[in-house]
Amino acid sequence: MSAPSPPVLPISNDPPTTTAVPVAAVTTTTSVQSQPPIQISAFRAYISQLHESIRNGLSQRRPWSELLDRSAFSKPESVGDASLRIRKNYSYFRVNYLAVVTVILALSLLTNPFSLLLLLGLLSSWVFLYLFRPSDQPLILFGRTFSNRETLGILILLSVFVIFLTSVGSVLISALLVGVALVCAHGAFRVPEDMFLDEQEPAATGFLSLLGGAASNAVTAAAPVVAAARV
Repeated sequence: MSAPSPPVLPISNDPPTTTAVPVAAVTTTTSVQSQPPIQISAFRAYISQLHESIRNGLSQRRPWSELLDRSAFSKPESVGDASLRIRKNYSYFRVNYLAVVTVILALSLLTNPFSLLLLLGLLSSWVFLYLFRPSDQPLILFGRTFSNRETLGILILLSVFVIFLTSVGSVLISALLVGVALVCAHGAFRVPEDMFLDEQEPAATGFLSLLGGAASNAVTAAAPVVAAARV
């Protein structure tokens, strides 16, 4: 008589369970890990373009020996003559004049380190907290999240406080007044008869026109990178 066969154990062939991961979460994690520091590259591009624009503008300056030629100085005959000399000299030496005013501003700030630190802090706040900060990364201070509009309002109030309620404003205004007075004095006593002005050269509208044009060119060149940083 044959032995009874052992009972067959039931075997389960159920597929292994898997945990579903949302595709959006995987995409977001991958994009965050692979996203380069766009704001840093945008800042570097802006600084590079601004430096190149300022260097190109300074290359148009007149020789300093011509600016300081002692034989070309004489007392103006009248107020109208002095005003005409200032306009002609400014059209010819405007890059040199802008460099002189910039040097006076720099020396004034260097002799007032507290004002220099406040101004640098204000500029850094605008650059890193608003201009080159990605819009998908809100500003969080003291456990509170600030929107872009609130951040802009805070920066504007901070700028008003630093410029008008501290020594920064007085230092900047004093340096500008000294620079403008020096430029006007040179333009009034410098005889412009030996200068050859280019009639097709556009006249500048102010002492900061060159710097404003350089900054505008830098912003235009760095705009695509800045836009990518704020997306």
